[in-house]
Amino acid sequence: MKNYKFTINGNHYDVEINEVEGQDISLAVNGTPYKVTVDKEMRKTAPKVKPLATAGKVEAKVAAPAPTSGKSNNITSPLPGTILKVNVKVGDKVTAGQCVLMLEAMKMENSIESDYAGTVTAVKVAQGDSVMEGDVLVTIGD
Repeated sequence: MKNYKFTINGNHYDVEINEVEGQDISLAVNGTPYKVTVDKEMRKTAPKVKPLATAGKVEAKVAAPAPTSGKSNNITSPLPGTILKVNVKVGDKVTAGQCVLMLEAMKMENSIESDYAGTVTAVKVAQGDSVMEGDVLVTIGD
């Protein structure tokens, strides 16, 4: 069960996600239960989110095993949000720890960094896109 607090146009919403089964979600908004269907399947676990030294920003890293030769590694969204900026394009070389994009979630900027060194083989999002937790953002190949 996850709890979120949203303020939209000055209205406050307490959202409690009770159950996620693929694209079907059981949740409560301000205590009123709803069953909703989202356009993409949601993951039930989230990667670690680590705060930056700068106030108001969060650095999000996707925990993953070390890359192996010939394999692609996906960088996924650690939480739902909106893509503010994409810093890489297909063909770019990246290093582990390099910021590949900025994600806004709950009015905070999150630096999404690569856990892999390699070449960007796919960029699955663009500036302004909305993403859900677990969505693939960028794929890094060897």
